[in-house]
Amino acid sequence: MPKWGARRRPGLLLGALLLIVCLPVLRRLDWSGLGASLWRRRHLGLQADGQNFKLENSAFWIFGGSVHYFRVPRAYWRDRLLKLRACGLNTLTTYVPWNLHEPERGTFDFSGNLDLEAFILLAAEVGLWVILRPGPYICGEMDLGGLPRSQALMSCLGMGSPEASEPCLWLAQESGRITWSQASPGARCHYHCWLLRDPDMRLRTTYKGFTEAVDLYFDHLMLRVVPLQYKHGGPIIAVQVENEYGSYNKDPAYMPYIKKALQDRGIAELLLTSDNQGGLKSGVLDGVLATINLQSQSELQLLTTILLGTQGSRPKMVMEYWTGWFDSWGGPHYILDSSEVLNTVSAIVEAGSSINLYMFHGGTNFGFIGGAMHFQDYKPDVTSYDYDAVLTEAGDYTAKYTKLRELFGSVAGAPLPIPPDLVPKTAYDPVTPAFYVSLWDALNFLELPVTSELPVNMENLPINGGSGQSFGYTLYETTITTSGILTALVRDRGQVFLDTYFLGTLDYKKNTIVIPMVQGFTALRILAENCGRVNYGDGIDQQRKGIIGNVYLNDSPLKKFRIYSLEMDRSFLQRFTADKWKPLTEEPVFPAFFLGALSVSDSPCDTFVKLEGWEKGVVFINNQNLGRYWNIGPQETLYLPGVWLDVGLNKIVVFEEKMAQRIIQFVDTPNLGQHEYVH
Repeated sequence: MPKWGARRRPGLLLGALLLIVCLPVLRRLDWSGLGASLWRRRHLGLQADGQNFKLENSAFWIFGGSVHYFRVPRAYWRDRLLKLRACGLNTLTTYVPWNLHEPERGTFDFSGNLDLEAFILLAAEVGLWVILRPGPYICGEMDLGGLPRSQALMSCLGMGSPEASEPCLWLAQESGRITWSQASPGARCHYHCWLLRDPDMRLRTTYKGFTEAVDLYFDHLMLRVVPLQYKHGGPIIAVQVENEYGSYNKDPAYMPYIKKALQDRGIAELLLTSDNQGGLKSGVLDGVLATINLQSQSELQLLTTILLGTQGSRPKMVMEYWTGWFDSWGGPHYILDSSEVLNTVSAIVEAGSSINLYMFHGGTNFGFIGGAMHFQDYKPDVTSYDYDAVLTEAGDYTAKYTKLRELFGSVAGAPLPIPPDLVPKTAYDPVTPAFYVSLWDALNFLELPVTSELPVNMENLPINGGSGQSFGYTLYETTITTSGILTALVRDRGQVFLDTYFLGTLDYKKNTIVIPMVQGFTALRILAENCGRVNYGDGIDQQRKGIIGNVYLNDSPLKKFRIYSLEMDRSFLQRFTADKWKPLTEEPVFPAFFLGALSVSDSPCDTFVKLEGWEKGVVFINNQNLGRYWNIGPQETLYLPGVWLDVGLNKIVVFEEKMAQRIIQFVDTPNLGQHEYVH
């Protein structure tokens, strides 16, 4: 790597709340890096009335880069933003993921790695403007495009109906166990009543159930965002209305509703839309600047044809210039040549357009936050969101960074800041797990199962305050007494077991499996996994996970299920106390959890976990979920940030579904798989 040298208009109460929030925000900011004279003149904000952007009547070009705070460890935010500034960029863009900020309906989280305000303030501190992209839908290769599954897929009704497509279920508690039971069609249900699905739900439309959820979310989000706007003394110069809606375009009233929802809550800066080639004509909104998403020079003609044709002589902006692409399990690792990137960015700038690099730094789909695509085939996203971006997944410089820094430096008009040093990497000694516990034994100390007459999909389980299960695995158990053909619709993968014996896997291409001869009462188990909800396209309304509908054996529906929620979050891992683990002295029974200790003697460094000889599962370090691994590739290593390690012993837990090599390796260089150029 080179080394460089030198829902309503806010009333009186909301206004008072904003004032209270604004004052401490302004005290926290050091605006010196952004030009003292400009910060003293806060009247007009970013304007888009002529051919060029203006900021306080001065010509302004947006040279932006996308970094998602929720995909980067908080301790590394400053490093990534300093590198963005040192590349010659002046603006940060970021999405805001609704599903992470409202994990349960009415419960909001803006703490830790989700501290949006701290991220925006840090951008200002290092000398960056901000374009905010708050959704509510963001795509971004996020599970369900960043929409919370509970708002999308659950509906509370007070009465069953003979016309309903699914029977109504009622909730009860018996002997300490939460229980679903089926009510007869048309019968009145008890106080807690949820349908398996809301058959009328329409995401990204003005359907009342959706807009009510958006209004509640925006009420909370905008209280945090409004004080950070340019006209309030903050760095936010523009806000995007939804995301690529022209490609969806299900409801002509929806985009005006989102625009009004933002403005009614105090958003006063320039509003933008963002669409790709196919959706640009349908995505235009009155009073909102249209911008375009693209990757090749051949698409640049759109800037002078469609854009000029739809909004006249207004500033041109490529909101997303795709610097690479995302990867799916079972596919290649996509890359884009640095020279092609340089040539396209140069052409965009020479055409007088502003530009945002998507991604400048991709980061990681830690945990289970990644989405999926499903057109012909279902393709879940890998854990890495490296994206072949300007910075690598671990924040290292690339050839793209070197070339783009030279380009932006040539138009900066002043020397660029010196890029920060690289974050050190190391290859730690291998770890051999010393203890394990099978999933079947772990069931004895996990949360009590939901008992249900029929299967219940993941989102509708009566857990998490009635919000259901978002991520991870769900285990369904029942008892059978005969062999035959088992039929079930499982999303996205379902491993089938007789007691602990593995029979095979159900998925999108296979929904039947042969059950061999059984003797007496035998446990049938289906371990279902949510591999990621679709984040783009028309299929987002059909993203329930787990078992969908009935399970049939020889065409007869099975009943009396015990359903275990295996979200594998921190509270789940805390149940694995020291006395629950067994020495690994015999052949393990899979699926299983394996426990080892990584010793760090000096200052912790970044590293990459390599699970050669393992098949598929999840890795946890000190109860942090690093994400999935899968031997179908392309990704072969998982990024482990050094800031998540402690000096001394670090607990590493691996959940493996099928096969374990019994050694966990750590390397200082990532392996994201066999390359293929983006076409």
